[in-house]
Amino acid sequence: MKNRIALSMILSVLLILLPVIANAHPGRTDSNGGHYCRTNCAKWGLENGEYYYHNGGGSKSAPAATAKPTAKPVIKPTAKPTTKPTTTPAPTLIVPKKQNVGTLQVYFFDVGQGDSTLIRTPNNQYVLIDGGNNDQGKNVVKYLNALGVKTLDAMVATHPDADHIGGLDDVLKALNVKSVYAPKVSHTTQTYKDFLTAVKNEGRTIKAVTKGVTIPLTGVEANFLAPVNTYGDDLNDWSAVLKVTYKNKSFLFTGDAELKSENDMLADGKSLKADVLKVGHHGSSSSTSKAFLDAVKPTLAIISVGKNNYGHPDSGILTRLKSANASVLRTDQKGTITAISDGNKILLPRGQVNEEGNY
Repeated sequence: MKNRIALSMILSVLLILLPVIANAHPGRTDSNGGHYCRTNCAKWGLENGEYYYHNGGGSKSAPAATAKPTAKPVIKPTAKPTTKPTTTPAPTLIVPKKQNVGTLQVYFFDVGQGDSTLIRTPNNQYVLIDGGNNDQGKNVVKYLNALGVKTLDAMVATHPDADHIGGLDDVLKALNVKSVYAPKVSHTTQTYKDFLTAVKNEGRTIKAVTKGVTIPLTGVEANFLAPVNTYGDDLNDWSAVLKVTYKNKSFLFTGDAELKSENDMLADGKSLKADVLKVGHHGSSSSTSKAFLDAVKPTLAIISVGKNNYGHPDSGILTRLKSANASVLRTDQKGTITAISDGNKILLPRGQVNEEGNY
């Protein structure tokens, strides 16, 4: 009799609670006294997949796991995010360290697949050769700002290719540029037009570069060795080639000069000997002929290059430089490269090579 009464009472309680259970958020209570909501969550003021305690605390923060859960909860968003997910920030630009006054300093800026080089004379004059591609202009300005450059005594646009002049308009807008040098060859690209417009807006005219033109600098010789001739539509061979000499040491900056220009420089008879060679055309096989390299005899070769589909630098050129006993440094491997000369030796600050270089 007692068993029948007990069974009857249990059935009555279940009949009363059945509608509530039907509308409740299901889920087995875990050892922490709660579970993740799955259905009818809005009725309980919860979101789908939100953790809920049964102990009356009403906390919606899931407790730290004390044991591996038997099943991984699936949490679905209730609405499409209104903001874009956070992207990985771009790498921080590593700027070169400013060196003490009184030496010739050359900074081969890391501008990816392109060229940009700053020369600082012992008397604190500045020459910028090229400015990288369009997207590198602001980086070149950052490099210059970090080095304390406010005025450029000269800007050299070696030739109209975008990976050399693309960033020069940004530099012209940001700094005071006293003189602009470029070979007498034009191009129809918007990049070249932007360069010309920036020169005009700064109230400057372009000084035409041919062999024999010099940049007036105190205590340092800066002579253009090319272009020797005219080269029609071959923009690379129009490249302004500049040789900078300080006492007993010299640097040769070749732009993208190729075999025609190299052969013309050899035939012209001017001394090409230089301790440091900025390798032509990013190490392309179209430049740095054996005859030209034999005439330059560099002890240090710098290749300004970035990720590219052109095969730069060419493996044959790298072998040729090695055979010529030239130490090779590349901006895609070392970043911005700094070379310092007191006129009798050339040093590379520690960190660019295994040990300080003496060239």
